[in-house]
Amino acid sequence: MEKLLDRFLRYVSVDTQSNEESESQPSAAKELDLLRMLQKELQAMGVEATLDQYGYVMASIPSNIDKEVPAVGFIAHVDTAPDASGKDVKPQIIENYGGGAIDLKGVPGLQLKPEEFPELLHYVGQTLITTDGTTLLGADDKAGVAEIMHAVQYMVEHPEFKHGPVKIGFTPDEEIGRGVVKFDVQRFGADFGYTMDGGEIGELEFENFNAASAKLHIQGRNVHPGYAKDKMKNAILIGQEFNSMLPVIARPEHTEGYEGFFHLISFKGTVEEADFSYIIRDHDHSKFEARKEMIRKVTEYLNLQYGEGTVTLELKDQYYNMREQVEPHYHIIEKAMKAMEMAGIKAKIQPIRGGTDGANLSFRGLPCPNIFAGGHNFHGKMEFVPLQSMEKAAEVILNIITLFA
Repeated sequence: MEKLLDRFLRYVSVDTQSNEESESQPSAAKELDLLRMLQKELQAMGVEATLDQYGYVMASIPSNIDKEVPAVGFIAHVDTAPDASGKDVKPQIIENYGGGAIDLKGVPGLQLKPEEFPELLHYVGQTLITTDGTTLLGADDKAGVAEIMHAVQYMVEHPEFKHGPVKIGFTPDEEIGRGVVKFDVQRFGADFGYTMDGGEIGELEFENFNAASAKLHIQGRNVHPGYAKDKMKNAILIGQEFNSMLPVIARPEHTEGYEGFFHLISFKGTVEEADFSYIIRDHDHSKFEARKEMIRKVTEYLNLQYGEGTVTLELKDQYYNMREQVEPHYHIIEKAMKAMEMAGIKAKIQPIRGGTDGANLSFRGLPCPNIFAGGHNFHGKMEFVPLQSMEKAAEVILNIITLFA
């Protein structure tokens, strides 16, 4: 078998950053570079695999047992987040990690320090894969992709391994909230699924944020500042006023657990016009609706203050909490817990402070909780993943397949 580390390093070398400004599917043509690679690798292993016009790789491994059992699917996304570059990733391999600071050698003086990231100390003696400080790593979610492919290769090379029908799915554009918009659940053919898109080892998640986006366009009025009294409307300042009317305590840096937030993710503007973009998150649906209503009310207030049409709001729901869809099928959570136990791992059931493809899939008839892929500090230059966590994730996949069979 190809080593899991070598497979992962091959995948992160491909730039697959999705593009939230694009309307195409997939949003960036370069995502297809890795998707085509995965399709060819699956076919080379003798697995039936297709790549459709929307960038979905779907593969199917038929059952090799006599009894009828549910088809189980495993899904991961190939794109990396727009938050940091995924081009020319130069991973660092830290063998037998000793517990100290790790130099990220692409940026002089930049270090991954246990005093800032104490979870590093959980992996003393293990092999860590880090960035060089110039890009993200891409373990979100190429670790999940590599783990699924590693499990597939094991199944192909060990015909004595007994399994029911297994379905494999690789998706683009998860990081921009469009990962499974056109995913054909019926064609995929799984009864139950798991996304391999969680964080540290042991994570098991079947509830996530309800999510919406809010885009504001603020139309100001520019007048020469020497003659601006009672005439100028500064779009930048109106945007700042809007932001100041949202509670400071409800920003991501002040929240944890089940607490929701408003997050200002981008701003650009001049005196004449400005654009502010937010994401809105909450686990509780009624609180989620209240947050959206607050955004609407602030918009109405500023239009009363500065004139109708000054602030234009585009509010869109992105995904919902999968718990109500997954919990009636709790046996799939129990199987994941048992699969981790078989691998010597204690499951950590917790809410996702984010979302996965599994959230939308769960509402489309494919109950799909989320399992750890092993990484930490996603979306930035401090990202790292322990190799042993990835190996355990691949083992958990195989254990789940065994339990379904």
